[in-house]
Amino acid sequence: MRIDVVTIFPDYLAPLELSLLGKARDAGIVDFHIHDLRSFTSNNHHAVDDTPYGGGAGMVMLPEIWGLALDPLMVEDTELIILTPAGERFDQRMAQRLSGSSHLVFACGRYEGIDDRVRQHYSTDRYSARKITVHEVSIGDYVLGGGEVASLVMIEAITRLLPGVLGNPDSLCEESHNESGYLEYPNFTKPAIWRDIAVPEILLSGNHAEIAKWRANMAKNRGNDNL
Repeated sequence: MRIDVVTIFPDYLAPLELSLLGKARDAGIVDFHIHDLRSFTSNNHHAVDDTPYGGGAGMVMLPEIWGLALDPLMVEDTELIILTPAGERFDQRMAQRLSGSSHLVFACGRYEGIDDRVRQHYSTDRYSARKITVHEVSIGDYVLGGGEVASLVMIEAITRLLPGVLGNPDSLCEESHNESGYLEYPNFTKPAIWRDIAVPEILLSGNHAEIAKWRANMAKNRGNDNL
């Protein structure tokens, strides 16, 4: 999988070099490319934004600069992800779907966001014919300073689903958000008693059938009132 991230703060994406993400890159499972949006400017101050038409607070990111940055990345079978609080809510199901993609491009907006004509332009038939799709995505009902943090959240959730990224692939079957829709059961390790709190006896029994049943019941009853 190739992942491109376009941002005015390339250093924000440094965590892509760490932990599982860094190992996945080194193993050739994921190919990361970070692009500095300001490198596509031609003005002396490297400005990437201007005042909004119609008035209002804040600044809007210029479509022309985004076009220059994104055009070379819009190859066949690309999914362009525009991070915005107004987008579709990111969840595990979306992560699973996007993990099957060959090329993801993350557009990290700042200020009052990216001029909407960028979304409109890459959503036209001209691009859909090349199997290019555009998604507006939000990671939650709150506002961040920009899309960089959101892109890191999404990239980690997506890439850990790729074959070979996790040391133990069975971990994907028993994690907090899986295809069953239930949250993961509570986990415990040594010692058996910590600060007068004991590990549930069933986990010490060695009866794997009963342990599996206990874990399933705990998952069903754990924080699932809003499902």
